[in-house]
Amino acid sequence: MRPDDWHLTHDLDAFLDRAGDFLASRPDLHTVPLTVLNGLRRRGLHVYGAEAPLFGMLDTGGEIRAVFFRTPPHGIYLTSLTEAEAETLAARLTATGRRLPGVSADRDTAAVFAAAWRRRTGTGSRLSQRQRLYRLGKPTAPGPIPAGRARVATAADRDRLARWHDAFADDIGAREGQDGGAWADARIAYGGITLWESADGTPVSMAGVTPEVAGQIRVAPVYTPAGLRGRGYAGAVTAEVSRVALASGAEVLLFTDLANPTSNALYQRIGYRPVADFAVYGFTA
Repeated sequence: MRPDDWHLTHDLDAFLDRAGDFLASRPDLHTVPLTVLNGLRRRGLHVYGAEAPLFGMLDTGGEIRAVFFRTPPHGIYLTSLTEAEAETLAARLTATGRRLPGVSADRDTAAVFAAAWRRRTGTGSRLSQRQRLYRLGKPTAPGPIPAGRARVATAADRDRLARWHDAFADDIGAREGQDGGAWADARIAYGGITLWESADGTPVSMAGVTPEVAGQIRVAPVYTPAGLRGRGYAGAVTAEVSRVALASGAEVLLFTDLANPTSNALYQRIGYRPVADFAVYGFTA
């Protein structure tokens, strides 16, 4: 295996023509690239910023073994790699003079690539987030349902959704990237956000879903303003969007931050079961 076995491109269509079947072979483990790449096709290549995204695939004898994408200013996202494959990718990228702010991947891949990147560049790395991917089994109510109801967000909710998007991004330390208003417009266009309204009709929480891709839907994001948390709103709206998504015939997934035991316990009460652990590393000079 050589660094030149990694083929790099800015051409999304050409990349998907070669790597699409590989991504569809494990749609659960590849849920992030599948949904991000689908979003780039629908909304344009510059959703996340002015710099063009970069795509890559490891092709050994005509067989795609792994892929990556990067949507600047974000870090690189990898499918599963061995230590040797991570080393060749680090060599390929450093040879082109590229710099990376970080990496996201399954737990083991993220760790071996972060180590390879340190060896190649001398940069430091820090584990910034541990995530767990869950799949919905048999849905159940998370507990007592608070007063109110769920409804799909409309154009009249745009400003609120944009504010909540930005507040959620601040909470998870991911504010850089797409504009909150543009995000709200895209989600409203396909009914991708559900609100929980209190008994007086005030929106108090939201849960989003990605468009169905490769037979799967991912629940994201789930957000409740800080002053309204702990009242069951997030559980109620997440249970509702999960129920509707599952009824469509799709496989339903979501990610959690393992540093938040409350959300992990909540989603398991709703019927989600662990699939795999993921990690995010940041790189520093």
